[in-house]
Amino acid sequence: MTEEQILCWYGKDPFEAGRKLMEASEVWKNWGRSEQIGLKPNLVVAKKASSGATTHSEFCGGIITFLQEQGFENLSICEGSWVGDRTERAFRTCGYTELSKQYGVPLVDLQKDSSVSVEATNGDYRICQSILNLDRLINLPVLKGHCQTVMTCALKNLKGCIPDSEKRRFHAEGLFQPIADLNEVLRADLILVDALAGDPDFEEGGNPQTLNLFMAALDPVLLDSYGCSLLGLSTADVPYIAKAAALGAGSMNLNENILVNLNKGEGFGTLQRSSLARAYASHIHEKGACSACYASLVQALKVLDEEGFSIPGTVSIGQGFRGQQPDGPGIGNCLKGCSSFTPGCPPESSEIVEFLKHS
Repeated sequence: MTEEQILCWYGKDPFEAGRKLMEASEVWKNWGRSEQIGLKPNLVVAKKASSGATTHSEFCGGIITFLQEQGFENLSICEGSWVGDRTERAFRTCGYTELSKQYGVPLVDLQKDSSVSVEATNGDYRICQSILNLDRLINLPVLKGHCQTVMTCALKNLKGCIPDSEKRRFHAEGLFQPIADLNEVLRADLILVDALAGDPDFEEGGNPQTLNLFMAALDPVLLDSYGCSLLGLSTADVPYIAKAAALGAGSMNLNENILVNLNKGEGFGTLQRSSLARAYASHIHEKGACSACYASLVQALKVLDEEGFSIPGTVSIGQGFRGQQPDGPGIGNCLKGCSSFTPGCPPESSEIVEFLKHS
């Protein structure tokens, strides 16, 4: 596999897909058998992969068994869930605790890890020490939508490699440039994408749509550019892709030769992205909101709409409102300056629903 290629495996079996893609990539042939190899899934929230939010543990299991059969012994699974959830709960809920026991591969909770400042072109960024200690990093994102960045795949999945304090900073600075900057200084040695059934709207799942596709690539920019096309988006809809390309993190040069189909496919279709998240976003006044808080609000607005309640004209949310007194209702602890707000960091969507019903 070269930097200009994306390998595609079509099917419904994540375990088989992990093994087939790992074998076909051949990049492991140049790795030392004693090297420290970390697998970084997307376990942003403690929800099963069937929700469309997280990486299938079976996909990770297929990769692990293949590597162990090739003589690789120093494997680990590394992740730091989003602010508002606990990684250890996500490990357990998503099947990774059992996976760890089955294959003897340790789990590394990056929320509990120390971090180191690394210099990038646009400033310094803190990265978890355990990630920097690795010899090889395998990025295992889910192709899915995101209520703030529109989509998330290879580039954004590395955000789980930074401490919670840095995640808050990323949101305060608008996400797009920080995500690009992170990929300038942190590069995976291989990217294996779980696109079996991601949620095209929300990063926390709930509306999975079957794609029956798994992919392998070396270039995160190229992969995310192609991922946009599968979600019915253009790269202009996801600003961090071009920003990452400008920093040398990869190429946006999609052409007819990039796709290498490893099999004929089974039930492959185009995942159609709905306008749901954007429709509800029109009711939100956001300044630097964290993903967990923002997603809870979008889900709450969806519930209100489905139950026939009138959606408020504008709801304020985000760190940028700290110390201010915006008009109308506010969401989360950052909005305690509002005349009325619902506390939490983040508040549950059910709490927001009840709050807005009585606002």
